[in-house]
Amino acid sequence: MSRIQLLNTRLANQIAAGEVVERPASVIKELLENSLDAGADRIEVDVESGGLSLLRVRDNGVGIAEDDLPLALARHATSKIHELEDLERVATLGFRGEALASIASVSRLALTTNAGDGASGWQARSAGRDMAVELGPAAHPRGTTVEVRDLFFNTPARRKFLRTEKTEFGHIEEVLKRQALSRFDVALQLRHNGRSIHSLNSCTTDMERQRRVALLCGPAFVEQAIPIEAARGGLRLWGWVGLPTFSRSQADLQYFFVNGRVIRDRLVSHAVRQAYQDVLYGGRHPAFVLYLDLDPAGVDVNVHPTKHEVRFRDGRSVHDFLFSSLHRLLAEQRPGAPRAAPTLAGAPLMADAAPEAAPPLQGRMPLARWQSAPPSPSRGQVLEQMNTYGALHPSAPEAGEAQDVPPLGYALAQLKGVYILAENADGLILVDMHAAHERITYERLKQARDAQGVPRQPLLVPRSLAVSQREAELAEREAAFLAELGLEVARAGPETLLVREVPVLLRESDVEQLLRDVLADLLSEGRSTRVQESANAVLSTMACHGAVRANRRLSLAEMNALLRDMEATERSGQCNHGRPTWTRLSLAELDGLFLRGR
Repeated sequence: MSRIQLLNTRLANQIAAGEVVERPASVIKELLENSLDAGADRIEVDVESGGLSLLRVRDNGVGIAEDDLPLALARHATSKIHELEDLERVATLGFRGEALASIASVSRLALTTNAGDGASGWQARSAGRDMAVELGPAAHPRGTTVEVRDLFFNTPARRKFLRTEKTEFGHIEEVLKRQALSRFDVALQLRHNGRSIHSLNSCTTDMERQRRVALLCGPAFVEQAIPIEAARGGLRLWGWVGLPTFSRSQADLQYFFVNGRVIRDRLVSHAVRQAYQDVLYGGRHPAFVLYLDLDPAGVDVNVHPTKHEVRFRDGRSVHDFLFSSLHRLLAEQRPGAPRAAPTLAGAPLMADAAPEAAPPLQGRMPLARWQSAPPSPSRGQVLEQMNTYGALHPSAPEAGEAQDVPPLGYALAQLKGVYILAENADGLILVDMHAAHERITYERLKQARDAQGVPRQPLLVPRSLAVSQREAELAEREAAFLAELGLEVARAGPETLLVREVPVLLRESDVEQLLRDVLADLLSEGRSTRVQESANAVLSTMACHGAVRANRRLSLAEMNALLRDMEATERSGQCNHGRPTWTRLSLAELDGLFLRGR
């Protein structure tokens, strides 16, 4: 091997560029973050040829002083941190001090800026090869413009890995969309080859914020999104959560921001996935735009060069907070449930959470005056009621009676032994009776189980399990948590565990694999819901077999009883498998089908 030697400046910067500048969109991300950190409230982005020919970002931020210009393009130079302690409370989007130097090393870069109120500013130019910075006066209003031309002109190997112009611009547009969702107070404009793509004004009212989300995520998302506002222990979660019926085939409408920074985090993804588990159709992905605010000291954003990943200092608390907040919100979504508007920075998030126009699935109707759900029955009572409805609720009132119409209205008839047709104040309600009864039975079984705790059954012969020393130490440390799950586990050696008791519902399952999965979750996520998921799967199967079957004739009283139970049951908008249980056709939609009023 050759002897160790220092890299020259040009090569060091190009290596750093490999970490920071992956494609044109990476440049836009770094420049937008610099503009936002500079206090800009108006940013213009111009792109040509998908970013290969030109990338220009212009802002009205504080600008850069003349004396600081040479350092602006130097590595390890930044105005955003000064001491080691600053890294523990990073409140800016960028701070590494390598982005501009890295971009300049693989492009022809011109930085024009003005830190005063006059019209005269200064410009710094650099053209990749020798990294020499040329300074000179230039006319410019207060703020900064960074112009990047001929990206990767001196590194052709990098350039040939870029995709088509359309693809590269799509990545740029996605970067701008994320920043637009993170900062409603900033006006943003994006042009491609001289054509305006996005022209977003700053948002100061609830409706303006809602309109921006609709423009960037689509009006259908806003129409079928639930606003959320939750706070606990220094954590605050707010934003919009898509209804389970507004799911996607891909995870392409998921935006999560931590202190204004868009991130992709495994812990966050796990918490969201668990919250949707009971209501999402198999293979589908939820849609959301969520914001988590916490003390900067509680999150480390310096774990990846692009800062897309973060590390929470108390990951378990963050996970539990996210899961419980979203899980509770989704559980409350049943026919007629009210939707409270949260706040954005102290102001109401949305004056009216969603238009009253009916979405494709699941209607939104006024809350009726209904009593709270009865106490959870015992498991035996639930099983007795699985095949028949005992308590019959009143049928529809006689014509002329003054009475509030419940959200799902009153039954009219049964169609093909599968669907219940009902009339409410808005129009026609269609209910899949098997899917609806399945959810009701499933929720009652879960309530009965939770009220009685997790019943455990001792194994006739304790099961011995060979694990790593790390897993054995974890199981010993988390013995109390495992016991709460119904697993009594003892350490029998440095790399051996004994399983003595298991949950009754899971006595026929693969206990070894279940415990291994639980320990793997605890190691990677800090918590596990494997046992609960497996137990829920058993209860779901029981509920499915116990629900009313197709072609069973129900009386009007039985149909109305089912409708009232749906209104009182959590998550009744979806069956156990995530399929919708009901839908609505408003009178206006019915009139449209028959061209009435035209």
